[in-house]
Amino acid sequence: MILDVKNLSFRYGTGRTIFHDVSFSLDKGEVLSILGTNGAGKSTLLNCIANLFRPASGEIYLEGRAMSKMKMREVAQVVGYVPQIHTPAYAYTVREFTVMGRTPYIGAFAKPSAADYEMADAALERMGIYHLADKAYTEISGGERQQVTIARVITQQPKMILLDEPTAHLDYGNQYRVVQMIKQLSDEGYALIMTTHNPDHAIILNGKVAILNREGLLSVGQAADTLDHETLSTLYRLNIKTVYDEDAGRNICVVC
Repeated sequence: MILDVKNLSFRYGTGRTIFHDVSFSLDKGEVLSILGTNGAGKSTLLNCIANLFRPASGEIYLEGRAMSKMKMREVAQVVGYVPQIHTPAYAYTVREFTVMGRTPYIGAFAKPSAADYEMADAALERMGIYHLADKAYTEISGGERQQVTIARVITQQPKMILLDEPTAHLDYGNQYRVVQMIKQLSDEGYALIMTTHNPDHAIILNGKVAILNREGLLSVGQAADTLDHETLSTLYRLNIKTVYDEDAGRNICVVC
C-alpha cells in the first residue's frame, strides 16, 4: 500500500475542525478524485498528505511508514505535489524549473546531471510544451505554468502524485489532455489523487471517488457506484442527472 490515511482531522489553530475521521488507502496504479464544494477542505486535505500541514489528529502512512517520522527528502521521494496556484519567485527558465523535480535525489551542493536534464526534457515533451523550455517561467501564462509544474512532478518520479485542481487554469482542450495524462500515469503504476470541481473528470478517470461534505466527513467509493443523481444533487444543491452517452461511451453529468 502506497498511502494509508487513518482517522485524520484538521483545524486551523483553535478554529473549527475542517474535516475529521478521514480514512482511506491508495495503492499503485489507483486514482482518487476528491469532490467537494468551495471551502470544504479538499486542498487542506491534500496539503496534509503532501506534508505541508500537520493534522490535528490521526496519521498518514507512506509505504507502511508513519509520515510524521520521515525526513522531508524521504517524503519527497514518494509524494509529488502539484499545487493549484504556484507563484514564481525567480525568473528561472522552464527547463531549469522542471529539472528542480530531481532535488530529492541530488546532494546539497551538487548540480543536476545530464541524465537529470534528459528526464526534464522528456517530461516537457510529454506535456507538449518543450517549445517553452528556454522561456522564463515568470513570463508564461497561468495555464502554461500549471503544465510546467506537472512536468516538474513527473521529473521527480515519485510513487504518488497529488494534483490540486490541475485543470483549473486550462482551456477545454488542455483540460481533457491533462485528465487523459492522469489516466496514463495511473496505467504506468503511479498512485494519483486529484481534487476537482468537475465530476465529469472523475467519471472519465473511472477510479475511486471521495466526497468531502459540508460537515467535514469523507466518503469513498468507486466512480461508477458513487457518482449518481442523488449524491451529486445533494453535494452541489442542484438537480444533476448522469446520462449515458453512446458516442462518449460513458455517463455525462447534466443539470436539469
